[in-house]
Amino acid sequence: MLGRPGLSRTGSFRPENLGQNALHMIGNLCFTIFVIGVLVFTIIAATYEPEDPLFHPSTKLTTFLTSTSNATFQSDNTVVKTGEDFMAANQTAFATFINVTDVVEIKEERTDQTSSSECEGDSRKPLNCRDPEVFHLMMKEAIERFKDIHFYRFGKPAPGPEENTCDMAWRFRPKEGKTAAFYKDYRRFVINRSENCTLSVLSIGDYHSGVNARKRKNKNQKPGFEKTSGRQEQVVAALPVVGETVNDLLPVVESENAFSHGKYLIYVGGGDRCKSMNHYLWSFLCALGEAQYLNRTLVMDLKLCLSSIYTSSNQDEEGKDFRFYFDFEHLKEAASVLDHEQFWQDWNKWQKKDGLSLHLVEDFRVTPMKLSEVKDSLIMRKFGLVEPDNYWYRVCEGETESVVQRPWHLVWKSRRLMDIVSAIASKLNWDYDSVHIVRGEKARNRDLWPNLAQDTSPDALISTLQNKIEDGRNVYIATNEPDTSFFDPLKDKYSTHFLDEYKDLWDENSEWYSETKNVNNGVPVEFDGYMRVSVDTEVLLRGKKQIETFNELTNDCKDGINTCNTASS
Repeated sequence: MLGRPGLSRTGSFRPENLGQNALHMIGNLCFTIFVIGVLVFTIIAATYEPEDPLFHPSTKLTTFLTSTSNATFQSDNTVVKTGEDFMAANQTAFATFINVTDVVEIKEERTDQTSSSECEGDSRKPLNCRDPEVFHLMMKEAIERFKDIHFYRFGKPAPGPEENTCDMAWRFRPKEGKTAAFYKDYRRFVINRSENCTLSVLSIGDYHSGVNARKRKNKNQKPGFEKTSGRQEQVVAALPVVGETVNDLLPVVESENAFSHGKYLIYVGGGDRCKSMNHYLWSFLCALGEAQYLNRTLVMDLKLCLSSIYTSSNQDEEGKDFRFYFDFEHLKEAASVLDHEQFWQDWNKWQKKDGLSLHLVEDFRVTPMKLSEVKDSLIMRKFGLVEPDNYWYRVCEGETESVVQRPWHLVWKSRRLMDIVSAIASKLNWDYDSVHIVRGEKARNRDLWPNLAQDTSPDALISTLQNKIEDGRNVYIATNEPDTSFFDPLKDKYSTHFLDEYKDLWDENSEWYSETKNVNNGVPVEFDGYMRVSVDTEVLLRGKKQIETFNELTNDCKDGINTCNTASS
């Protein structure tokens, strides 16, 4: 062949090199696939926008509240959890309670200050409520009478309306309390003095009957008697105290100079209005978190729209107030906030005069990090009309999630509502068990909940509860069954109680009614559906034993057939 070999074998195609060649080809192919995969992933990551989580099935609120991720909101119409629900119960703070023996010791220490009663045989002499012996007697009687609570502080007694009455306040907590909170009660004592000057307590009034001992909390005021160290007092100061007088007046800026040197953040518009309370709080805490991150005062609208899921009219209702549902006093003391009406009045007065500027943001994808260098007096985030991109909580998604944290500790439940909870529990002497019985629409829908109606019938409840709750116990039943007489057969075994037994706590003669009316500029406030469910749930959670419908009364799944694993995940 013209002196050339027919097939010249280069080194690469020699038989001894074929294995090495194959390895090179496989390696190149794998590298190519890897590069393509990285490119595809990068494109997806750059263009991905999350689906609206509100279209996802409802799941337990506690799942996302306790999750390490705080970006994705999941809709739920249950009672919202707030900051105090996530406080660990500090056992050190709760361990130092007052015993009867402590009161006896205090009496012995004071014998050199004032003689026992100085009645000198005159049993009709007006009673001195500040007398150490009277104070000692009242404390001792309270500790012995209310055996299911621990006492942490007694206030100095105040004279009652009658000569033989004294009012006294105390800070307490149920012995088996599961929440990190203290409670305040004040009651009226009727005291008898015999002819030989011996003192005895004839009766102790109902919850909050000792109105003369109800005083505005004063950090500098010394209590009558307590057992706490300085360190423990700091822990106690960070906890809610239900029953204290509430001061939720709107904050005001002290002067033009203070206003002009302030930095503010306001959210305007959006699609969050009239959504569930969980949705509202999820978005509000995003705004509050951004304000704290930017070191700015949050300008907030205290007027809320209550979703139709909570209203008796089944219509969304405007004109509600943040202070009806949440503890605004705690919020304004722990964070920098202003009501928007007061803010705009001041802004219109001083904006031009002092050259105050506004920075407008109309895209939720502009992160708080990009706004950290903004010098303008006011940053206004304006949200559009298209859902879900006009939800406030979208600001806290994406890369912001790991930078701006929602300040749950700043939002507590309304202490006025929690005072109703405390009153109901006190009427039951904090010694009751509770059962949550879900019926209503779910009991009627046998396709999704085939056994619920039967499992929550009176006969089934008696059978199920007999191994869970002792006969004769006080049992508080939280239920959405409108006709509570449905549960009358349970009265043969238990002393049953329902929310509507305690209507006097929110009727027109109640503290709650008068105080919320004052907050609402003299207009009476309805005890609405959300308030009812909130109080019902909180009373339920303070029972010594708590029995839930799903998993304990029925094997049906909370969210319908075949959803048990999803609900628990």
